[in-house]
Amino acid sequence: MSDDQTKAVEEAAKNPKNLGEMEGADAVGTVGRSDCGDMLRMWVKFKEENGRKVIDRATFQTFGCQTAIAVASVATEMIRGKTSAEALSMSGEQLSSPLGPLPPMKIHCAQLVEDALKSALDPAAVKPAAPAIASGPTLADQITPSGKVKINLLPKSGSA
Repeated sequence: MSDDQTKAVEEAAKNPKNLGEMEGADAVGTVGRSDCGDMLRMWVKFKEENGRKVIDRATFQTFGCQTAIAVASVATEMIRGKTSAEALSMSGEQLSSPLGPLPPMKIHCAQLVEDALKSALDPAAVKPAAPAIASGPTLADQITPSGKVKINLLPKSGSA
């Protein structure tokens, strides 16, 4: 990934747009990827515009890496004003395009966002490799840690 792409991902992850639950959402989709452990939930609210039902707003929550946060942030902006069919036609690559091409090891982040959008708008379209996870009020409700929980922050790349 180029320095510009790295900066775009870092900026989108540091200041994500549309982060959090949405009360009164018209659609909610949740997916998880067993290959990386990431989970993402997306909420979508529609409005009528020029006789069409379009996405008014989308928000997300994720247990995922910086790239998953960044892709979800830009994708929720990109789908605003689109119909369900228009949003569903967008690939993970298109949803992450404002960040530039993702490295091969991060393409799954864009696929996670694409699958969460599909889970919300057309649950039958979710690929078997990324099945929908049982719905609940929040992603945090699905985690039930046993014993003490310790969080270790990793140093930034390039620091020792």
